[in-house]
Amino acid sequence: MIRYTKTTILAVALLFVAAACEEPVQEIFDGVTPEELANSTEPALIDVLKASAYQRIIGTWGGHNSLWSMHEVASDEMLIAHKGADWEDGGQWLRMHRHEYNENEESINNAWAYCYGAIGDINLLIQQNPNVTALVSELVILRSLIYLWLIDAYGNVPLVLETDTDPTPPTRTRADIFTFIENSVLDNIANLSSENTKTTLNEWSARAILAKLYLNAEVYTGSARWADAETQIDLIINGGVFSLENNFFSNFVTNNENSSENILTLPYDENNAGGFNIAQMTGHYQTQATFDLQDSPWNGYASLEEFYNAFETNDARRNSFLAGPQFALDGSPLTDDNAEDADPDGPGLNFTPEINELAPNSLRQAGVRVAKFEYRVGATPNLSNDFPIFRYADILLMKAEVMHRQGNSAGALNYVNQIRSRAGIDPLTTLTDDILLAERGREMFAEGYRRSDLIRFGKYNDAWWEKNASNPSVNIFPIPRIQLDANPDLQQNPGY
Repeated sequence: MIRYTKTTILAVALLFVAAACEEPVQEIFDGVTPEELANSTEPALIDVLKASAYQRIIGTWGGHNSLWSMHEVASDEMLIAHKGADWEDGGQWLRMHRHEYNENEESINNAWAYCYGAIGDINLLIQQNPNVTALVSELVILRSLIYLWLIDAYGNVPLVLETDTDPTPPTRTRADIFTFIENSVLDNIANLSSENTKTTLNEWSARAILAKLYLNAEVYTGSARWADAETQIDLIINGGVFSLENNFFSNFVTNNENSSENILTLPYDENNAGGFNIAQMTGHYQTQATFDLQDSPWNGYASLEEFYNAFETNDARRNSFLAGPQFALDGSPLTDDNAEDADPDGPGLNFTPEINELAPNSLRQAGVRVAKFEYRVGATPNLSNDFPIFRYADILLMKAEVMHRQGNSAGALNYVNQIRSRAGIDPLTTLTDDILLAERGREMFAEGYRRSDLIRFGKYNDAWWEKNASNPSVNIFPIPRIQLDANPDLQQNPGY
């Protein structure tokens, strides 16, 4: 029988300390009996067990065709235009932008499969280690985070808690899953560490899960829970563990693991935890020369003109975009020799906020590109920036929102203006729903929350560029057809 020594186990565990381990749990422990693993208190072994769970959620955010893609392209902050045949992709991204998505979209099934794949691995680990209290509690709360993502995206979903359960679990209501998430976190949070671990769950990230859950309670259940959200937010703020970075972009650099602001991150690593491909997804083909990237980007994701123009010219966060004439690393101007004759800028590479059309012939240079995350010179397609799931600036804006919702807009301004001060722009003197939503958009751009914010503020169904007003039925995505075919007990969401 193959057995792993403590040295081997520790080596794999340390791999996750730097970045999430890519190997599935079955490969890591091939040949080790469940009896040898179950209920172990060996710290290195527990680290490896956790790594096998966390690595499964890596794929939900940082890559193309992911849950992150759905949230971003369905919102008013990002799009993928058809450049002739480039990015046509069967019309998926056109439909996503226009809220005409259907049950056959690849991204919608990918996100579902990633989430339930992670839940399956977590359930197995819980069953194998029932008496390792701290590990089980952390895994239960990690599973709750994934269920939060699921109800936000799909509404009514199956609740799967065991690996040997019904192979065709029925759909449960969004409200039922909400209660399950709430109870799971509340029942287990006392067993979590209060240390600032960042890449694994702790007390503070668990409270952030509750805060997000309560913040969206009216959307998920029909009943607002602003005061409950504020309770969790205040515990995070008053804990004194986190603070705003002086430089906004310190949260998004390649080596951002010591950010004082990031609460929970996905630890991407170009060697050991790939999948964060934003430079490839958004850069023009010639952007390779700007950062000496090892591979040519794909010329896909760009921001909407109206969203970009909502940033004041002196707002430091406006540098979250690549805009205007582009240059190589040596300072020489870049050209696109294949630029269309219709492009008024000619062959000189110039990212303009204006986009001539969404489809079928968007200009290759049209649209400002995402540059919130540092693109390290010489980077591979897989970046090593840790991706923030929860960030202290978001907590402060959530505090402002719950105060505003409960009638204390004057008090809420203090928290909004902390964010604006860091961005180098003047403080606000009044606060409305629209102003607060816009500030959240500027601060949280490209972090995967814009769709949820628009829904909570009642703006998701509004018309915007190349999109007509949409029916509220699209506020949740359809259950993927491939999942419906595999499980006859699933029920499709209304309107699909």
